[in-house]
Amino acid sequence: MLDQLEMEARQRGLLLRLQVGRPLGLWGLRLVVARSQSERLQLLGEMKAWAYSGPRGLQLDTMRVLPAAPAGCGDLIWAASMAWAVEATPCRQARLLAIRDDERQHQRLVRYFRCRGFESVREVQAALWDLPLRMIWGGAGALMVGNCEQVRERALKRWRQSAA
Repeated sequence: MLDQLEMEARQRGLLLRLQVGRPLGLWGLRLVVARSQSERLQLLGEMKAWAYSGPRGLQLDTMRVLPAAPAGCGDLIWAASMAWAVEATPCRQARLLAIRDDERQHQRLVRYFRCRGFESVREVQAALWDLPLRMIWGGAGALMVGNCEQVRERALKRWRQSAA
């Protein structure tokens, strides 16, 4: 699937690249989408994640798409990230934190992640048992989980529709 996505991206003038490391038995992922411009690359979007062994081990940290990115760039990032998880790790479930910095922005994030196939499982707040999660993601918010294959399929459909 990743090879197919790389080829589809190339056909649209985009470069899809993954950088994967294995420090301390974990997988570290940085996935980028870029466009070649006059002998240099223009970064359009990225996903940073890490994973540990186990079906629920994919932790999504950063997802960013620049405003100048072409339609479907975010969908390509989601599809490729989930394809990597399914193909290269035992992870079948991903989790992320919709950060609560500003209430309006938080609601936008929750809505965005729900459209991607994630569901809220609980609020991470100031309780002592929330401290490990706050340290991982750097704040409070809604802890959300999604099935990697379902998120991938939704993103694939949207990515391929954006070409039409």
